[in-house]
Amino acid sequence: MTETTWQPHEKHGQLTMQSDLPDTVYAFPKQRKEPLTDAQHVRNAVARFDQVIDVSDGDRALAFANIEKAAKYYNVDLSETSWHELGVHPQQNRKKAAAKAVATRERKRRLRESEQEN
Repeated sequence: MTETTWQPHEKHGQLTMQSDLPDTVYAFPKQRKEPLTDAQHVRNAVARFDQVIDVSDGDRALAFANIEKAAKYYNVDLSETSWHELGVHPQQNRKKAAAKAVATRERKRRLRESEQEN
């Protein structure tokens, strides 16, 4: 069984930036991905688990162990018993799709600007 690194973070309301959070509140602590600061964030981490890219199977095992620990702490029911149930195949084309979306938004912005000039 994978040993967890997650610890609850009780300093609510005093944080100004995500960078102020300690590594111990993240499902993926090395990558500082998926903060587990309350029940809603735990549910979000479960939903977005397969969207985290460039991580090893060991990182995923640690993240799931951290999610399990945080879920228990925040009374979130998990039906999954393994990280394999949360998304075996990470989204491989995520970076490409994001770049395409940025290009589309930029093209639409330029089109709007040119229409306003006319």
